[in-house]
Amino acid sequence: MVKPVERGRRVPWTVNILSFNCWGLKYIAKYRKERLQEIGNAIVNTLPTPEIVGLQECWTQEDYLAIRKHTRHILPYGKFYYSGIFGGGLAILSKWPIIESDMVRYPLNGRPTAFFRGDWYVGKGVACASIQVGPGREHVFEVFNTHLHAPYEKEPADSYMCHRTAQAWEIAKLMRRATERGHAVIGMGDFNLIPSSLAYRLIVTHAAVQDVWKVLHPGSSVAAANHPAEKDRRKATPNARYNLHENGTTCDSALNTWRWSKEQQKLLFKGDNITMDPMTLDPRAKRLDYIFFGNGLDRASNHPQWRVDSARVGMTDRHPTLNCSLSDHFSVEATISRRPYTQTSHSDTLANRSSTHEQTQDAALRSLTTQSLHPTLYTSYNASPTSSILPLPFARTPSPADPKAPQAWSLSSLTYLTPSTYQDILALISTYTLRERRQRRFRLAHFIASVLISIICFIAIWWSDRAGVSFMLVFISTLSFGGGVLDGLIGGLFVSSELRALKEFEWEIATAKGMAEKSEGSGSDIMEEQPFSSDINDDNGLQGRRVHEDRNLEYSQEGERTEKELWEKVRSSQEYGGKENARRGPMRMM
Repeated sequence: MVKPVERGRRVPWTVNILSFNCWGLKYIAKYRKERLQEIGNAIVNTLPTPEIVGLQECWTQEDYLAIRKHTRHILPYGKFYYSGIFGGGLAILSKWPIIESDMVRYPLNGRPTAFFRGDWYVGKGVACASIQVGPGREHVFEVFNTHLHAPYEKEPADSYMCHRTAQAWEIAKLMRRATERGHAVIGMGDFNLIPSSLAYRLIVTHAAVQDVWKVLHPGSSVAAANHPAEKDRRKATPNARYNLHENGTTCDSALNTWRWSKEQQKLLFKGDNITMDPMTLDPRAKRLDYIFFGNGLDRASNHPQWRVDSARVGMTDRHPTLNCSLSDHFSVEATISRRPYTQTSHSDTLANRSSTHEQTQDAALRSLTTQSLHPTLYTSYNASPTSSILPLPFARTPSPADPKAPQAWSLSSLTYLTPSTYQDILALISTYTLRERRQRRFRLAHFIASVLISIICFIAIWWSDRAGVSFMLVFISTLSFGGGVLDGLIGGLFVSSELRALKEFEWEIATAKGMAEKSEGSGSDIMEEQPFSSDINDDNGLQGRRVHEDRNLEYSQEGERTEKELWEKVRSSQEYGGKENARRGPMRMM
């Protein structure tokens, strides 16, 4: 039973947030119980003390309760979320009461045939919680904790790219709606995205939230140093320490023992005290874990309540006895603070922002210098050029009292990506839809063939007078019919459900494209209900495909494009910033 918030409780001036992928796969993750026990201790010993915590890959309630046992005195409220067959692995802990919660499943979430990957079976989604930090209705933090589909394949052949993009779109909608209600929004988790990805841009554009790390480190990396998007920036390969302090890398770090070679891990588990020099070059480290923050609205002054104070990478210490890292990820942590709004002139505001930015940069450089940063890397990164994929700031609406005063986000100033970017997403959806239609035809054909084979086998058994032959025919018939029924269920039920989810995703992206064109001044109105390839009866796949091609001539100017060409188009859109985005910048609806 959740206790009501006391009337005398004051709204906190600061809130400390922590997000951590625990790597708690049962039967698979090594030293799972020992590590998750220590994770509970590490959360308690983290400074500043976490007040809202999001956990991913905490798959069993046993592990969740073990963490709760250690953290209950600082985080008395918690929720373990149930989803799918094996659980979603998500949990939220809080210093303040959780007054409402929900588990929103992703419509597109892997395939049941990929049972060895498990994403479909765990029912990935968004763990939602409303946390009341003060006595008023407006003193609510809406928290969204998630774990997006893992990238098991390399682009452009990654067939799960469409799933992750759709999942990013879904959580962006949830966060945007919470922002519209005037509440402070926290979106966190293992997003399995790099900052240069299309899905990342969808989130920061449509969710009206900011990536807390980019707010404070605008020149940080957009991918691993060996990734083409980061190579285009022509930066020197950073060392492991710099990656932690400036780039915010949480995965594949050279300092994480679970990313070491098998030979190094064997020596470590035998008891050898192996250390890694923080100055080691770290080309594979990347940022997959994020905290996104959306500002709340102060009802009294009608101005934003919160700002980002700090962001850091944590949980880097090893297990005290096993000497291994606590997880295959590091945590991402942030502190936000509440500041009363003061009337200042526009020039004073800009001056203050500039001064604050310079002070932050100077402090960061002094910190890096005192930590003996490699001189070459220090010189290379000293300028910290601003990335062209910065987190979009909140759109501001002038108030009658002070036209230059900053305001909270509003629908009238919604930002969009370029129409060509939405076109790339539509191409991605179209390619994946064609793939799934072929899969369904194949599986249904297999089901029909298996029925025919079983009938033929039973007829042959009738005429056979040899027991061995009859047994083999029954065996073949059983295997064939069993596999055919399984494929028939997948093709007839799962794939059909997936195609319907693609219809919704396609319509929403097309609508956003129409709005982006309108905001760009092309004169295009909001999309009306029109037939897409997926709006045609699923049994008429070829007819639906022709309708889609007729309606979007850019998909096929010189005949039907191959899937390889479409994937190349999508891959080009993933490049950092994109020439068109750099030229046009974020668009706003007038």
